[in-house]
Order: sequence, then structure tokens, then C-alpha cells
Amino acid sequence: MKHVTAISFLQQSDPILAAVIERVGPCLLTTDEGDLLSCLAETIIYQQLSGKAAATIHRRFRQIYGETVPLTAAAILNTPDDVLRAAGLSRSKVTYIKDLAERIQAGLPTLEELQELDDEAIAKTLTQIRGIGRWSVQMLLIFRLGRLDVLPTDDLGVRAAIQKLYGLEALPDKKTMEELGQRWKPYRSIAVWYLWRSLDTPSTV
Repeated sequence: MKHVTAISFLQQSDPILAAVIERVGPCLLTTDEGDLLSCLAETIIYQQLSGKAAATIHRRFRQIYGETVPLTAAAILNTPDDVLRAAGLSRSKVTYIKDLAERIQAGLPTLEELQELDDEAIAKTLTQIRGIGRWSVQMLLIFRLGRLDVLPTDDLGVRAAIQKLYGLEALPDKKTMEELGQRWKPYRSIAVWYLWRSLDTPSTV
């Protein structure tokens, strides 16, 4: 079973999270496939949309280029904006994806090169891309680069889960989340995965 050490640590360091782990079961967090272009393009498409709507638009986007063919920056830049809009992308997301493609062509580091950097250096590099903020970088860190100690303090799902599980009157702010997250270090990504899952598997008590 993956993440055994992390799960054992979290169970011992946080009784509330331990109850969630008991309810949810094994951690199924895995890393995605794909290069930096495809990963960040997908992240941009998923921003501020429900998972179902985003998945539909992403599928249409990939169909433009052939779903089994590697996505290239040149192909994106050669695609008329109207074609991307017809797939469901907003005007701003068309701009963001084309800016991403331009930066890839200009020599943005590959995933392999980014893997050699620490989290903050990766964030500093990627947030220069239009439409890529800290949350987008944190999703890449967790789901593509496999970093185990990431706490996305802007993620609404994580904030909602913390509010509910820890009996807070309002959604927690960044300071509250970071203070709470101290007990989960160095496995905050695993804790976050369980917080997300807690919203799908409510307590029967």
C-alpha cells in the first residue's frame, strides 16, 4: 500500500484526520502523466469550473489535436482562437493557453528540470505564465511532480473540509490553515487528499 509511512504519521499526529483516514480508507493519490504543456493546459481549462464541465471542455480541446497525439506548442499557436472558443474555452483561457505555448517555445523548463528545483523556485518560474497562479502550481506539485508536503491554502475544497471537520465558524484563512498544517508536516499533500475525500464520504455519526 502506498504512503503507509505518511498515513501512520498523520494518524498519530491528528486524531480528527485519523478518523477521516479510517472512514476513507487507503490513500489513492497518484501522479498524472504528460509533459508540462499538457499538464498546465489542462490546469488552465479546469480553473473555476466544475469537474464535469471542465472534463468536457478538455476532451473537446484534445480532440482538436487528436487525443492520442502529443500536444505541441506550435499546434496550439497555429489554432485559430475561434476554434478554441468553439471547444468551450473562454476568451481569457484562450489567451492563457497561447501564452503558455509561447513560453514553452521560448524555453520554459521541462518537468524533469523543474523536478530538480524546490517548490518555491517552481512557483516563481511558473507563475510568470498568464493564468497560472499559486494554486495551479500547487496542483502540479501534488498531482504531477509527486511532492508530498504541499498545502494549497486557497483551495476552497480544503478550506470547506477544515471548517467542517474542525468545527470552525467560518472558512479558515491562510494563517489558520498553516498553523493547523504544522501537525501534518512533512505529509501535507496526503492530508489534503484526505480532506478532499472527506467531502465525498461524510461521517455517518
